[in-house]
Amino acid sequence: MKREANAAGLGELPGGALVFNTCAVTAEATRQARQAIRKARRENPDARIIVTGCAAQTEPAAFGAMDEVDLVIGNGDKMKAQSYRALPDFGVNAYEKVRVNDIFELTETAAHMVDAIEGRARAFVQVQNGCDHRCTFCIIPYGRGNSRSVPAGGVVEEVKRLTGNGYGEVVLTGVDMTSWGGDLPGGPKLGRLVRAILKGVPELKRLRLSSIDSIEADDDLLAALADEERLMPHLHLSLQHGDDLILKRMKRRHLRDDAIAFCRKARELRPDIAFGADLIAGFPTETDEAFENSLSLVEECGLSFLHVFPFSPREGTPAARMPQLSRAIVKDRAARLRRAGDAALAAHLRRKVGATEPVLVEKDGFGRTADYTPVQLNNRPDIEPGAVHSATITGHDGLTLQGRLTALDKREPVHS
Repeated sequence: MKREANAAGLGELPGGALVFNTCAVTAEATRQARQAIRKARRENPDARIIVTGCAAQTEPAAFGAMDEVDLVIGNGDKMKAQSYRALPDFGVNAYEKVRVNDIFELTETAAHMVDAIEGRARAFVQVQNGCDHRCTFCIIPYGRGNSRSVPAGGVVEEVKRLTGNGYGEVVLTGVDMTSWGGDLPGGPKLGRLVRAILKGVPELKRLRLSSIDSIEADDDLLAALADEERLMPHLHLSLQHGDDLILKRMKRRHLRDDAIAFCRKARELRPDIAFGADLIAGFPTETDEAFENSLSLVEECGLSFLHVFPFSPREGTPAARMPQLSRAIVKDRAARLRRAGDAALAAHLRRKVGATEPVLVEKDGFGRTADYTPVQLNNRPDIEPGAVHSATITGHDGLTLQGRLTALDKREPVHS
């Protein structure tokens, strides 16, 4: 987006330009976007402010009505330089500021051929966008449109380019990544794409998957997890809940036992695997018993990294019309889930102490193990980003491992 905006000449404007890429996953995310826009206007009175992303796509009129905003661009156009050239003059009405098209008219996702990602040792490659499912709590399909896949050849070429530019790890991303390939000729599955990347880019050190829907994981993907060492042993699962009735009301495609069985099978195939998961607390009609089923899923699935979301009703979704719980109950249950997540993470960190782990160095002596556990490397704050080195884990602080690079100790002096 920065590249396209610069190509449109925004960087040459006298007051500069600010582009906000908004999120709509929760009402709080949208509120924070508006708050940040108002603050930016106060601090940059002469800048042109452009708003895009999912919240702009789902609520274009609301952003267009903000006096602080100069232009609203839809998700389908934010990667095109001509969209930024359409910046209107100051003082136009809200209607003229909004350039948002029907997201469901998009039929393909281009590989956005990024050469570098500033300040990171890992690169993110979008292989899929949009979603064909309609979970009752989710507004995202209305911000991203239907599922669209990047062809495997385009993905392999981008991974090859990024690896050649020094990135030690590539992360595949998508809105509903396990649906990758459903709209491509022959309907290939995600496992086939993973195999193609690892075969086509042998110099790639690490390949990681972002969030997946476990019920859609294909057999080839699980096989790759078992026999491809460069495919990292970490999966973030879109579980959302642990009670069957709530899962049905969410319109999810799995049940509690499906989630547990998947984690058990994946752990059998790759014993060193770690799981993260999204869980929603306080979904409409959630009883005490239903919440306990969700809480116990942390242990049943062996989850180590939790993303806990207090339920947030999104206007236009079926869940917003269901009987709501009080905000106090929602807040309390989210806090209890987070405490369970903190305890699970602490147990995971304890198990790592004393082990020797390969660590991808990111910056300032900070890195991550193969299963995505954060590590502070106390003895080498100056090691170059993007390198993968062995480290002995010496302890943890409840959130992050403490480690000491061991492979380098033999070859180079250690900086205290």
